[in-house]
Amino acid sequence: MNTTPKILVVDDEKDLREILQFNLSSEGFEIDVAASAEEALALPLENYHLILLDVMMGGMSGYKMADLLRKEKALDIPIIFLTAKGSENDLLTGFNVGGDDYIVKPFSIKEVVVRIKAILKRGKMTEQASTVLEYQGLQLDISRKMTSLDGEPIKLTRKEFEILAMLMKNRGKFISRQEILDRIWSDDVIVTERNVDVNIARLRKKIKDYGTVIKGRSGYGYCFDS
Repeated sequence: MNTTPKILVVDDEKDLREILQFNLSSEGFEIDVAASAEEALALPLENYHLILLDVMMGGMSGYKMADLLRKEKALDIPIIFLTAKGSENDLLTGFNVGGDDYIVKPFSIKEVVVRIKAILKRGKMTEQASTVLEYQGLQLDISRKMTSLDGEPIKLTRKEFEILAMLMKNRGKFISRQEILDRIWSDDVIVTERNVDVNIARLRKKIKDYGTVIKGRSGYGYCFDS
């Protein structure tokens, strides 16, 4: 089984792409490159362990791509932003859209390698603890986006899966409909709290007897009351 970390470099500067590809390959990483966010989004991004993402590119920006990955595609791949902009506001924007680190150009290859290894190491330490959520016979495999009920796989929509994962990660805590909307539905999609109720109703039916564990309370929202 190939365990070599696979990294995607997304940058519209050809020279920088080539420099990063050559040097990071020399460090033992498997490197693919894309010249734009649009080109990167056509790739099977779930196969990568980390993305090095330029902020300022022609067409879609790195911030927009990261926001799309987090909100619409629900991918948790670590993202390191590469940018010539290093103000506090730029840093905050990067982290707010789901970035894990931020490297200001010009940078040394050694710095990039150290940052990459630190994030990959952190991911390995938390992977086993966070990849599977369980309650009795109900199991969610977060990394593979799979759900099983008493050992049998069941099919949930992406929204249903994300809602169930959110509730199971916050067991015993009521989460408001608005918070569910904010965290799971993209900002540019017109939805209402009714969408949450509909998805919860479908989810309860699909997980059968375990559906009774999802409690709703007027004015408070929903809770996985295990």
